[in-house]
Amino acid sequence: MSLAPDVASSTDSNPIEEAGPPIDAPGLQGFVFALFFIFGGITSLNDVVIPKLKELFTLNYTQAMLVQFCFFTAYFVIGIPGARLVKKIGYMRGAVAGLLTMMLGCLLFIPASQTATYGLFLFALFVLASGVVIVQVVANPLISLLGPASTAHSRLTFAQAFNSVGTTIFPYVGSIVILGGLASVSASDLSGAALDAYRTEGTATIVKAYGTLAIALALVAGSVWLFRNRLKGESHEESKGLGGFDLLKRPRFGYGALCIFLYVGAEVSVGSLIVSYLKQAHVMGLDQQAAGKLIGIYWFGAMVGRFAGSAILRVMNPGKVLAIAAAGAISLLLISANTTGEVSGYSLLAIGLMNSIMFPTIFTLACEKLGARAADGSGILNVAISGGAVIPLTTGVVADVSGSLAVALTLPAICYAFIASFGIFARKPA
Repeated sequence: MSLAPDVASSTDSNPIEEAGPPIDAPGLQGFVFALFFIFGGITSLNDVVIPKLKELFTLNYTQAMLVQFCFFTAYFVIGIPGARLVKKIGYMRGAVAGLLTMMLGCLLFIPASQTATYGLFLFALFVLASGVVIVQVVANPLISLLGPASTAHSRLTFAQAFNSVGTTIFPYVGSIVILGGLASVSASDLSGAALDAYRTEGTATIVKAYGTLAIALALVAGSVWLFRNRLKGESHEESKGLGGFDLLKRPRFGYGALCIFLYVGAEVSVGSLIVSYLKQAHVMGLDQQAAGKLIGIYWFGAMVGRFAGSAILRVMNPGKVLAIAAAGAISLLLISANTTGEVSGYSLLAIGLMNSIMFPTIFTLACEKLGARAADGSGILNVAISGGAVIPLTTGVVADVSGSLAVALTLPAICYAFIASFGIFARKPA
């Protein structure tokens, strides 16, 4: 999810057409910043949930990656309907709808835990992600409209910083709540009633985390509802159905859409494997909780890189910067796969820094000179975020077939290679 974004960065996508002059709603920028923080953090929490469910249900990597598959499939399924919903009921009511959907997803973890059923956890994650998509549909255009156009870029950058703060904090806290207090016995050692009891007890920690989030989301939704009529000057154009896919025939845009798909997939794949990777004896040999806390470094790198990248992109060609960052990610993957100890572990975590500028740079390069078709293009790129469903699942298959996480990293490396080539391809203005 970056995202970003990274899963967090993926929140730059905007399937709603931005319309008209700035909206008159003083004081609501803070509310939008809070939305960025919430959906960024919840998306990155998947990286903590995956190793927990993998152990409790004795899953292989393919089965564990179904967490990301179900979560990011929501972008493909809900993206365009979510945009239509927000256009129909407005930004503030749309935000309430998204927050309540997220709350419902969190509450569905309760029956999933009581029955200790993996499929119910996956369904809960899909519902949760559906709410995240709707909230993103609201937040991206709204932050750009809450003020003059001349400062829209700085507001968006600042909002993305809040997203990155969420992706940094949530995995650390989540690792303490969800991965802490591990029992001395493993699910693989149990069977029958004892296994069911162990899974029910183990999943209770997940319920505790998401139950707390449900309460927080309900409070935020209630606050937003109180100000549902506060926006002045809001307007939307009529939806144009599923139009816009003809843009994929344009080489620059089609190549860029592919790279959005590959980038989100690569970023999510690496993030999802961090805990399992760092637990390996030849890497850092950490327990689940200690490894989970280090996920924050991956997302912190993206946050730092975003600020540094915004300055670098002012003086360097965006296509060249993108190619350099992608090449850097490939180099770090190669170093991690061919070394041991802390060098291997921290090389993997450093990929977050390389990821930082990728989504917004790919996005803007792909949409250059689309003119009146910019909204259509943005909608297609939002659907392309579903790469976060496909690539991680495929990476899990490679890990299971090869028996090696290092070999599985080959797939993200291939994704970054395509991104590097797009940077070279798009280095000249459209």
